[in-house]
Amino acid sequence: MIGKVYNIPPQPPVEEHTHRVPAGVITFGVEYRDLDPESLRETYAGNAAQLVELEERSPAGGFTDEGVSIHVFETESGHEYLRFDVFDGEPHYHYIHRTGPDEAPVNNVIDFDVTAHGEMLAWAVERLRTRLSEMLTEAGGGHLVDQLDAVAISRAVDDVAAMAERAQRAHRAGGRP
Repeated sequence: MIGKVYNIPPQPPVEEHTHRVPAGVITFGVEYRDLDPESLRETYAGNAAQLVELEERSPAGGFTDEGVSIHVFETESGHEYLRFDVFDGEPHYHYIHRTGPDEAPVNNVIDFDVTAHGEMLAWAVERLRTRLSEMLTEAGGGHLVDQLDAVAISRAVDDVAAMAERAQRAHRAGGRP
């Protein structure tokens, strides 16, 4: 696997800040996230191994960033397979592998190279339009690929892109999305 592999899941989305857009067997989520060390510690406080891994792998001062996150969930189970964190400081994306109930989570985080790829939001939206099947398969969601509804996904991605752009503009203009 490329990138960094964590045995802790990503911090769950804050439901009241996440706008969900159904698209058949998958559901997209758009959330403006404000990541800070305290909320991360609180998220993993109930699991000693995950908290230790967080502390060991955090940079000095902890993870702090903010920006738009685009989530890709399996509609039926709610499992999040993909996440695009279009953050201001360290944009990145996740393959959140489906593991068994007794297995450690596999959270594969890939840093985004703004110099090589340009603005991450446009790149992420394009990935949703052109590489969703391949990315779902990489994260263990290959069983969904034959059930994807291209028309529903296209409409949903239009909505996701518009919501994410509004949230990003509001933040950059100094307001809260």
